[in-house]
Amino acid sequence: MKVNDAIWGALFILGAVIVIAHVQSFPRIPGQNVGPGLFPGTIAAGIGVCGVILIGRGLRARSSAAAGDRPWIAWPAWLRSPRHLGAFLVLVGVNVFYVLAVDRLGFLITAFVYLAALMAALRVRILAALAIALFAMLGIHYAFYKLLRVPLPWGLLTPFAW
Repeated sequence: MKVNDAIWGALFILGAVIVIAHVQSFPRIPGQNVGPGLFPGTIAAGIGVCGVILIGRGLRARSSAAAGDRPWIAWPAWLRSPRHLGAFLVLVGVNVFYVLAVDRLGFLITAFVYLAALMAALRVRILAALAIALFAMLGIHYAFYKLLRVPLPWGLLTPFAW
């Protein structure tokens, strides 16, 4: 999707204003001139300046003769392809599924379903998709749970936690 820079600039400015307004509520540190809101507020101000620049670029591009006929938002061709649209919807769906199910089912089951569904959407042969999902899930679990010591949820497999 091609979105005019002016629209992105307006969204950047909106986000910057929200962050700057929120950091004003951060507590002050007694005896300090700077507080915890300084860094995020400074970054937000920089993003706001970038938003102003993007708005200028976007409006200048629309006012040029060659670009004057371009829409504010141009939808990509893949949105007309049922296969690609379906794969995108599976991508969004498995992320929602992960967020809603990982605590109840556990990381191992959820990650396996997640990876297998993504590979099925990408038309990987079913046996290869299941094998890759199994080994990738085990590898990811090992890396995060054992090596990095991230407390991944066990869910239904809590009795078998190692």
